[in-house]
Amino acid sequence: MKKFYHLSTCDTCKRIISELNLPTNVVLQDVKTETITIAQLEEMHTLSGSYEALFSKRAKLYKEKGLKNKLLTEADYKAYILEHYTFLKRPVLILEDRIFIGNSKKTIESAKERLHVK
Repeated sequence: MKKFYHLSTCDTCKRIISELNLPTNVVLQDVKTETITIAQLEEMHTLSGSYEALFSKRAKLYKEKGLKNKLLTEADYKAYILEHYTFLKRPVLILEDRIFIGNSKKTIESAKERLHVK
């Protein structure tokens, strides 16, 4: 499976989509308009090894809910991601058995290499 989870209104996600030059067989999913399913999140978890790795601590709601001051469990991270799309660290690219999470330069470079390996 090849899937790219993003937010269509996010300039960073738009830039990364353009930068990666995604092949046509990569399915784009706007997490705001097409909610992440439990099965999709569990697949991401399987590939990443933790829900915390998929969780955005930069989300406005993270601060608004005072989550910074709480000790969150893996179950909490999963529940928050399913509760609101903003808690998913974006973008998330799945290429078969590999997952690329977030927008760090290193992550994007790794994704580029993987995408364009023949």
